[in-house]
Amino acid sequence: MLERVRSKNLLLDKSYELGIIARIVLAFGMASLTGVLAQIKLYIPWTPVPITGQTFTVLLSGIMLGKWGGISQIIYVALGIAGIPWFSGLKGGYQAFIGPTGGYLIGFILASIFIGYLLERYRLKNLVSIVSLMIFADFVLIYGPGLLQLWFWYHLVKGINLGFYELLLLGAIPFILGDLIKIFVSAGIGYMLYLRLWRVSGSETSDL
Repeated sequence: MLERVRSKNLLLDKSYELGIIARIVLAFGMASLTGVLAQIKLYIPWTPVPITGQTFTVLLSGIMLGKWGGISQIIYVALGIAGIPWFSGLKGGYQAFIGPTGGYLIGFILASIFIGYLLERYRLKNLVSIVSLMIFADFVLIYGPGLLQLWFWYHLVKGINLGFYELLLLGAIPFILGDLIKIFVSAGIGYMLYLRLWRVSGSETSDL
């Protein structure tokens, strides 16, 4: 069971002390890193969804920036739709957003907001808790809208009604191993940060 704790992330405290402009700069920097890692991609012959490095930055942004991690992903998606070519394959514009992989972009925002909110609100004591948080964010909040839009894209554009296994084969199964690696790496970074940067005041603690 989670209990709210009166705790502060010292890294976030320092960024807040710099003011709104500094927080925007940090969020834009994380958005830019997402764009850079989006270019690390591997296409699989049977699916329009490539393997990319974006997920690592999405997960890490929530750890490093808290709720501003979500803002970093909003910046990434919004500016990409506006035309900045930093989506996978150096693409930009609304076509990428309404294409087969657009749902994953929505998931990036949801996952980063979720991680940032919980890590700001609660003190997670162990690596298992952080890994569990990352697994939920990745495989539910990113894959959920990603698979949903992928199904609709095949239905509306290709005229194909995918079965559940076919959908997973196209939009989830090939990426599980790589995502697990990114989850454990980002969770490990988060665990080390929170061992060093969280201080707890009062007697309340978290069960995690």
